[in-house]
Amino acid sequence: MTHEHRIALLIDADNSPADMIDEVLDELAKEGVINIRRAYGDWKSPHLNAWAALLHDFAIQPMQQFAYTRGKNATDAAMIIDAMDLLYTKQLDGFGIMSSDSDFTPLVMRLRANGLKVFGFGEQKTPKPFVNACSKFLYLENLRRPEETAAPVTTQPAPAAAAGNGESKPPTRADAKTLRGDTRLINLLRKAVEAAADEEGWAGLGAVGQHISKQASFDSRNYGYAKLSGLFQAIGLFELRTHGKGLQVRDPHARP
Repeated sequence: MTHEHRIALLIDADNSPADMIDEVLDELAKEGVINIRRAYGDWKSPHLNAWAALLHDFAIQPMQQFAYTRGKNATDAAMIIDAMDLLYTKQLDGFGIMSSDSDFTPLVMRLRANGLKVFGFGEQKTPKPFVNACSKFLYLENLRRPEETAAPVTTQPAPAAAAGNGESKPPTRADAKTLRGDTRLINLLRKAVEAAADEEGWAGLGAVGQHISKQASFDSRNYGYAKLSGLFQAIGLFELRTHGKGLQVRDPHARP
């Protein structure tokens, strides 16, 4: 009997769009069973009405947090305290954290230091330290289905600089020039291909993906590509071929 990974999902309701919970749960379900589902915020605030309407449908437990001090985020503190309690009192294999707040970066690093995986979900405005700290981080804009981009429900007004008219932008694909200009991405892919390559330099795409997941928070969908093969093809710096029932990739510029 195989062990199903147990995951706790903690939601920063003050800083996350309610209409994306279905997609987040769908992604986490691929990793294991979501035994614990908690959403944090001041549930007396009208900003959380969209979340309140979804709690029962998705079996999410609301965790009330009052703003005891002005300028202090009580929600963040409560989530961090609960996460540490769960770490030591429950037998969990991973955490899902839905937030765009960098305050959770130390928490993520602490959870991973204990051997747990952390899956992050946030908007494009999420600071890079939080994104990079997670085992895997997915931008919510890239998870949004096409039919949902017209009039998304948000828990609070979006900043004018980020959203303009208040609507979320649909996922966009990075072009070849942009991808090639991302030195960190190219180096990550090249090293992964090299690590999984055979004597001729060919590496199975699955093995490449597994190698990347062990060392970085990465998902091709954050660049607008549903699959890793599409990302490799778009970059144009690698060779792809069908081998048996799978795909292989090779870096033609790698040393033999």
